[in-house]
Amino acid sequence: MSTPQATPNPPGSAGARGGESALSAARQSSMPAVKAAAQAATQWRGQPGALLPILHDVQDQLGCIPADAVPTIAEALNLSRAEVHGVVSFYPHFRTEPAGRHVLEVCRAESCQAMGAERLADHARQTLGCDFHHTTSDGAVTLEPVYCLGLCAQSPAVMLDGKPHARVTPDKLDRILDRAMQHAQEAKA
Repeated sequence: MSTPQATPNPPGSAGARGGESALSAARQSSMPAVKAAAQAATQWRGQPGALLPILHDVQDQLGCIPADAVPTIAEALNLSRAEVHGVVSFYPHFRTEPAGRHVLEVCRAESCQAMGAERLADHARQTLGCDFHHTTSDGAVTLEPVYCLGLCAQSPAVMLDGKPHARVTPDKLDRILDRAMQHAQEAKA
């Protein structure tokens, strides 16, 4: 899917939807989503293909791309809200709700599948009590599929909170998750 080509309003112009004055007002907003979107849009909107970097910035800052951020992004790039929402919903990396305290990504690529990743994915779903793209009821772990971690020679692989783990069995996954939960408890104490 190609992302919609944004045509940013030139600085100082009013534009079809308010342009710089609306963006300036959004940067002063008390709503975190609107403020984050305006700051990211200000940084990237003059660049070709600005939509994806803006979405990444908002998600990096807020942990997700809230619905309140979409109108500000659309306005800054002279896109419709539907175009922005379409890109957010197309790419599995983007989320509209915050992730859990930990994010577990299970590789779903061919090499990992050949080495038992489906069994590992089933175990993860059963252990966590949630499916891919969902978070455990206690908000501790979000389970996500990923389509290659670059550890094909050491399949199956998972990534927990950005740290890759290779040759993962269901037992090893349990130990990885237990360790992460234990560290989280120790950090609270």
